[in-house]
Amino acid sequence: MSGDMPEKTVLRRHLLAARTLLTSEDVRNAASVLAQGALGLPELSTARTVAAYVSVGSEPGTRALLDALRARGVRVLLPVLLPDNDLDWAAYEGPERLVRAGRGLLEPSGPRLGVDAVVGADAVLLPGLAVDARGMRLGRGGGSYDRVLARLARAGADPALVVLLYADEVVERVPEEPHDHPVHAAVTPRATLRFRA
Repeated sequence: MSGDMPEKTVLRRHLLAARTLLTSEDVRNAASVLAQGALGLPELSTARTVAAYVSVGSEPGTRALLDALRARGVRVLLPVLLPDNDLDWAAYEGPERLVRAGRGLLEPSGPRLGVDAVVGADAVLLPGLAVDARGMRLGRGGGSYDRVLARLARAGADPALVVLLYADEVVERVPEEPHDHPVHAAVTPRATLRFRA
């Protein structure tokens, strides 16, 4: 699904290069602020099920948020990458139940729930590299979340779509393709941005 335009590739490289300059302290500090911002979103405070992901490396941190959601009694689903780049899902049962997987990812070790499990989520936390004023998100280019978003659309599901980013990853324009979907909100260490009522 991801035809990947050259503009996206250039922007992706630029943003990934900027992330390599972040120190582990920068990443930790941002993760704490991001968790507080995300937990304040009405879409997450009323959610019973949230599909999320485990951040790795210099990605905006999700681990504190995952634990806080779980502590609230929210059912948190985490992706399991399949060989064809589609995503299966499993419940998050705490950091001790995460296992190393391909591509440096951490995945839940519990039972697989199937690719359609995401359809029952009230909110979906999407990984991203950038967002623009329209809410268009730039992902990493693997197409996994394009499939998730297409699956949600086919099922008529309309969960809140949220992306966590660093402040400088809110850009003027994200190149868009026909299959791209805007997010509803972006949380950065400086602000929460909303793109649709």
